Amino acid sequence: MNLAGFQTVCDEGWRRVNGTPGYLAEREARFLMLAAARAPAEGAIVEIGSFKGRSTVGLAYVAQRYGLGDVVAIDPHTSPSTTDPDLGTQRSSYDEFQENLRRAGVADAVECRRAFSHEVARTWTRPIRLLWIDGDHVYEAVKQDLALFRPYLAPGAIVAMHDVLGTWPGPLRVFVEDVLGSDDFGPAGCFKSIGWAQYRPADGRAWRFRWRRRRLAAAARQLIPVAQAGWVTTGVARWRQKFWWRLLPHGAVDPARWAAQVAIK
Repeated sequence: MNLAGFQTVCDEGWRRVNGTPGYLAEREARFLMLAAARAPAEGAIVEIGSFKGRSTVGLAYVAQRYGLGDVVAIDPHTSPSTTDPDLGTQRSSYDEFQENLRRAGVADAVECRRAFSHEVARTWTRPIRLLWIDGDHVYEAVKQDLALFRPYLAPGAIVAMHDVLGTWPGPLRVFVEDVLGSDDFGPAGCFKSIGWAQYRPADGRAWRFRWRRRRLAAAARQLIPVAQAGWVTTGVARWRQKFWWRLLPHGAVDPARWAAQVAIK
């Protein structure tokens, strides 16, 4: 994939994402599109938690442009749900999800699984190149999503989790404990609220990877109590929160640098 050409693809992908309702920021959308396009692994792009299709549109547009196969979008599209946005009088986001995909021109690039992730996992057998976890944000649910699909990650695959540095403590805990704390993962980092890591079971224990994961985990772990308290702090606690927050990366993604970071040599 030509990185110069990717910028044009990414700009057009963002235009379509930006026209779709949802809660994915521009930096996050651009990172997801880059991860989908440049993950050095063969397999499916799997999204757990689609809501109205904002991230689905970006992933599917990139998949279309680079011949990566359909995006598998897993979501029961039910309401109400503990951690999903309120749909008001609507009972489901499914019809709007489908309409948004059609309007963005990516409906043919999405394999919609209208089910809970644990139901899809029962019969799942395919390798995965990108696993995007943005479903139920309760700790046990996030932990289960990762555990159920982790066995299918292809070497070099990317795991990305939404709201690791967001409202809910569940994704943050799972990212710290089960991703950063595992030698099955190599390069890792954050972009805005997304936490990501590359599945590298062959060399994830190498010191260059382990050191970075531990450094990230040390800062992120300090924010778990803050997230559990609803990110409301005052006085010294507020100062500590800002200190640890600043030790985590938040800058915009540099496509060339990121691609070099995850390249398998």
